[in-house]
Amino acid sequence: MKVKFFTTARERSPVEEFFQALPKETRLEIADAITLLENGQKLAMPLSRNLASIRPGLHELRFRDKSGQVRMIYFLKGNDAIYFIHAFRKKAQHLPLKEINLILKRLREI
Repeated sequence: MKVKFFTTARERSPVEEFFQALPKETRLEIADAITLLENGQKLAMPLSRNLASIRPGLHELRFRDKSGQVRMIYFLKGNDAIYFIHAFRKKAQHLPLKEINLILKRLREI
């Protein structure tokens, strides 16, 4: 499957910018998980969690580094593409409504 990153109308990729700002160790872990997804492997807990309750096809990659929890939200679009649409540091137990709204907005744009 082909990996794509959400891009704004101004050709900015907030997910890639977030990724680049992470510590090298965390970036390497995320890159390994993305490679597994590209190769068609289905990931499960604790590495990936299904977010179908928000929208079918939506998932989150889950990582922890020295600064806390990192989440990368991705959407499986059929069998041909994986769209990384949002990334953030998770501070609450539940996914905040603000993050959910941004995810849904970006899904409408892809």
